[in-house]
Amino acid sequence: MNTPHDFDETQTLLRDSLQRWLEQRFAFEQRLALLQRPDGLQKLWQGLAQDLGVLGCAFPERVGGTGGSAAEHLLVMQALGNALAGEPYLGAVVICGGLLARCGADERLAALIDGRIRPAWAGDEAAARHDRLPTQTMLRAQGPGWRLRGRKSLVLAAPGATHFIVSAQLHGAVGLAWVASDTPGIARRDYRTVDGGWASELAFDVTLPADALLCEPGIAAQQALERTLDEATLALCAEALGVMHQLQHATTNYARQRKQFGQPIAAFQVLQHRVADMHIARVQAEALTWTSLLQLDADAVHRERAVSSAKVMTSRACRLVGQGAVQIHGGMGMTEELAVGHYFRRATMIEAQFGSVDWHLRRVEQRADGDPRSA
Repeated sequence: MNTPHDFDETQTLLRDSLQRWLEQRFAFEQRLALLQRPDGLQKLWQGLAQDLGVLGCAFPERVGGTGGSAAEHLLVMQALGNALAGEPYLGAVVICGGLLARCGADERLAALIDGRIRPAWAGDEAAARHDRLPTQTMLRAQGPGWRLRGRKSLVLAAPGATHFIVSAQLHGAVGLAWVASDTPGIARRDYRTVDGGWASELAFDVTLPADALLCEPGIAAQQALERTLDEATLALCAEALGVMHQLQHATTNYARQRKQFGQPIAAFQVLQHRVADMHIARVQAEALTWTSLLQLDADAVHRERAVSSAKVMTSRACRLVGQGAVQIHGGMGMTEELAVGHYFRRATMIEAQFGSVDWHLRRVEQRADGDPRSA
């Protein structure tokens, strides 16, 4: 498996071409304008699908992909974090695409890869905190199809989604339902997230056809869900690396330009130490994120321990780097006009997404004891 400095030719081409494409089409000023609309940050979606073919980079060639692996997901997410792009790659491709692939839904996966559909992951419930298994959303057989009832509290990029993959309880086990967003009986309330994106609360009371069920319910669906969410957590860490790179870059440049007492503040030793701490935290997070990629195909205990360790390191680095960047910039660091404030808010959201530091520390502790139960 590759390290951050050992990409093959195809992966290097993917990274470089995506970075150039984002630089040309997603300047910071464009982002400010796009933030005003619920679907504004998804305007580049067809370009990712049609111009670059990025949506299929980690999927098999038989469904229109390029035969890559989770490493490609991390490369794409790091580039998106570097550009602060709000495209819903994490939810639509890493999570929904991963579940479709593991459940054998090749036709739906092919439609996602070529941009015909854009699904969103509907898994979080208000009372579940960071528990990945559904507790309140229920799926029951009804005639030849299914009845889905329940609520999901944080569905990122739901505005503009064509479908939802919804986790639900089915006869005491995990079930995964494929739901078209225009199905009668779905109530949606949109709201802004702290990083400027959009999410929705969804209430379901819908009747679904027989083919709406993904995977065999129970162990098969739960294993597919856990494996996919671990991959998504690691992809989120990769996005954080891009975000932190920009925070550190902006802070270093500002410290060299800003003068006090007749000299750049970068000459002050206390700020040199602060910037060094930011750099070390980011490099440690990078090393652990890419090292943990080696464990994605390991058994569940080793995989979950590695992923949670990376998430803990990355979340702590996001806080240290983000706060350091804002504090060195002073009050202007939180203004809407300066990019560093937007990167800081995204880093803050990443810190809490897919589980807090405490949640992942408990998971690491349990897996160290070989406990196969959910944290």
